[in-house]
Amino acid sequence: MFDIAVFVSGGGTNLQAIIDQIADHRLCGVHIACVVASQDRCFALQRARSAGIPTHVVKRSSFTEPASFDQALLNILRPYQVQLVVLAGYLTLLGPDFLAAYKGRVINIHPSLIPAFSGTGFYGIKPHEAALAWGVRLIGATVHLVDTAYDHGPIILQKAVPVLADDTAQTLQQRVMQDAEQVILPQAIALFAQGRIKQEGRIVRILNEI
Repeated sequence: MFDIAVFVSGGGTNLQAIIDQIADHRLCGVHIACVVASQDRCFALQRARSAGIPTHVVKRSSFTEPASFDQALLNILRPYQVQLVVLAGYLTLLGPDFLAAYKGRVINIHPSLIPAFSGTGFYGIKPHEAALAWGVRLIGATVHLVDTAYDHGPIILQKAVPVLADDTAQTLQQRVMQDAEQVILPQAIALFAQGRIKQEGRIVRILNEI
């Protein structure tokens, strides 16, 4: 079994998509070992508990030093034998100690086609608002490896979604979530579970791609 940890900060819709795809065997051989939240009031924790998944809350504000925060996260994950860390709407920047411990094994889902509408300040509905303000015809989602900057690591998968003439930021956000994020995030997890991801510098290659 391929054990993953899912890190969350909000409602947990992408977490729920992973839970559902594991339950209906679309995502085979994967087990969510635990869910780690950046705050104790996020609804994602309820989703995890309803599915019988162990949960933990680690607040960045509780630590004065980044290294102490990283160590707290590592201490939580250590008993679970986690093979991949999945950031699913997780809004806290991970430090170098954590990323070194899970080098090449931390991924994030971002609601845009990186590098567009990404980086510091582009989270939640903000990429969708920016897409409408710029009048772009396509937006989408990206799964990428995580480094020490927001939305900066090597790209694994992307999926485009059209921007419709009558879109609001809310309708666009919902469609990107359903048609892109909840498609490519489980796909990326499956690729890792199958041992099909190989990183070569900033390029990620998918082995035995069909």
